[in-house]
Amino acid sequence: DLGRSPRMQYHALSLARHGRGVTLLGYLQTKPHSDVLGNENIRIVPISDLKALQVGPKIFQYVVKVIAQAMQLLYTMLTIDQPSYVLLQNPPGLPSIAVAWVACLVWRSKLIIDWHNYGYTIMSLIHGRNHLLVQIAKWYEELFGRLSDYNFCVTNAMKDHLWEKCNIKAVTLYDKPASYFKETPLELQHQLYMKLAKVYEPFKAHTESVNSSAERSAFTEMDHKNGCVIKTRGRPALLISSTSWTEDEDFSVLLKALEDYERCINEGVKLPSLVCVITGKGPLKEYYNQLIDKLYFKHIQICTPWLEAEDYPLLLGSADLGVCLHKSSSGLDLPMKVVDMFGCCLPVCAIHFECLHELVKHNENGLIFRDSNELAEQLKMLFLEFPTLEGKLHNFRRNLRASRQLRWDESWDQTVLPLFRQNE
Repeated sequence: DLGRSPRMQYHALSLARHGRGVTLLGYLQTKPHSDVLGNENIRIVPISDLKALQVGPKIFQYVVKVIAQAMQLLYTMLTIDQPSYVLLQNPPGLPSIAVAWVACLVWRSKLIIDWHNYGYTIMSLIHGRNHLLVQIAKWYEELFGRLSDYNFCVTNAMKDHLWEKCNIKAVTLYDKPASYFKETPLELQHQLYMKLAKVYEPFKAHTESVNSSAERSAFTEMDHKNGCVIKTRGRPALLISSTSWTEDEDFSVLLKALEDYERCINEGVKLPSLVCVITGKGPLKEYYNQLIDKLYFKHIQICTPWLEAEDYPLLLGSADLGVCLHKSSSGLDLPMKVVDMFGCCLPVCAIHFECLHELVKHNENGLIFRDSNELAEQLKMLFLEFPTLEGKLHNFRRNLRASRQLRWDESWDQTVLPLFRQNE
């Protein structure tokens, strides 16, 4: 789904910025960013999503779908203009790695794989490591991965693993935030809140303003006479998390932590009300929405919107705290959502896994937790006396502002551009 593949959109924009013609191939279920849609050097070729065959055993249905996808993808690829390079995201790599390799043989093009994770480890979350399908997928990824000309990956841990276990030489290209991930000015925050309040109850003002000429959201107030925007007194804290609603993110951890947080408020602890926004699309969204509907909070409101590509950075840049529940299926990739949050100078609480330290520095730009109890304690500690400008939440934000991290364009020019130049 091109709209939910930000890293591939960034690659396309970077190539286009250097005058390359780019064809983006994939499902067009979700609208890509307007920068991609409006770029004259980028052409989008949509592929229709094949529905699974509903006849016979599951493994038979799966094999039939993979064969049909392979034929569809190969036909589509061979109808576009011959490229110099094919840049492929993995996962999903079955059947796209093999199909791209065949197309490159026909075209005499170079195949580049950008390893975000391993497909077989994601499959293992559902089927288990020893399942036949998982073992076949592992063999397939390693075999066809070795047939690529160049490889990128998202962490040094993955680079080492690719070399030691698969004999694949890769270059680490860390995820970096695009330039539009930044702190949102107060006026834009207010516009966003008012837009979301038309659809989502938690963004609506629940008290009347003393000023009759004021326009209010749950978080901000604008005086129509002078256009001045202020944050409302007694406003709730805005907590945001984003997800693909898949098995590698257990949102029951956050829900249990919120139950603990609510209990503390009811016991008289001086904590703010919370608006918890969980964005994204995915297969487990309906399951978690049913769990959320069974929760009865007085001081916490939860909503699960799908945001337009242009609104998502604005909401991150307006929030008070980010929460990440991504637990890498391989232990070797990093959550891009945290990269985007850091681009917006948004402090993060992230669940622990093996190589998370390459991104989140505990007690420096955020906190790392291992279970719902630890997360609950962190939320209570960070939001105590909110919205004072003292304490750890403010210190984390100040550290993120001072870090002046590289943006995607700078990182891409340093890491990827030399590869294309050396082959010209």
